[in-house]
Amino acid sequence: MARLGLSTLHLAGQGRYAWGAPGVRSAALELLRTAVHDLGINLIDTSDAYGPHLVEELIREALAPYPEDLLISTKVGMVRPTPDSWSPVGKPAYLRAAVEGSLRRLGVDSLDLCYLHRIDPEVAVSDQIGILDTLRDEGKIRYIGIADAPPEDVRWASHYARIDVVQSPLNLENQDDPLLDICRDAGIPYVAGRPLLSGELAENLSTALSWVLNQGEHVAVIPGTSSSTHLKELVQAVAGLDSHPSDAAMTPGRLTP
Repeated sequence: MARLGLSTLHLAGQGRYAWGAPGVRSAALELLRTAVHDLGINLIDTSDAYGPHLVEELIREALAPYPEDLLISTKVGMVRPTPDSWSPVGKPAYLRAAVEGSLRRLGVDSLDLCYLHRIDPEVAVSDQIGILDTLRDEGKIRYIGIADAPPEDVRWASHYARIDVVQSPLNLENQDDPLLDICRDAGIPYVAGRPLLSGELAENLSTALSWVLNQGEHVAVIPGTSSSTHLKELVQAVAGLDSHPSDAAMTPGRLTP
């Protein structure tokens, strides 16, 4: 897993809601192709909630057949009844159906990395993680991740299944996350979401991104953009950093309960 990836949140709709089709579909497709084919980005982060569903379809249209070294991570367990609402749903039957939907939209037999987008407080953690583990046993998921969960929930989930990757917000304005050390000690990747704080830290890209990456070789960043020009600036901002460490440093591993 590379240390600089691309979040596709901003490819859905317009504005901050990630709702509906992109403003210019051809531009969204071109950005994805530029990221992978021209700039060598091999970590694409998405979710079935982006659009909803539309961004996964964009990824398939732009990039399939996929390069062998491309890792696509997606997330399940979040529904979007309206543009400004995000609600976790962790019922096992729903999560199974969501994974099947992502497989179809991405056009793959197995998801490289599937995150539980949020832990549903109304459903036992063991049931939510358990169904993803079952799907991994069935060959429909390769790696399991948890996104935006507090450390106690991540540790609790790890009692029921191997957690391979953790995604959590981290940036210069939100620097204190115990999961950084937990993941470092466990030897698993920590994927920093919102490293530019939705653009608020974009004035000095190199400072903002380098601070996050310097938290450890187990850390990756996934800034998002809908502009090919901005994407190239992101790549240039980390060009002088050790953005591609050894495979061992960023290979999904095991979080010990």
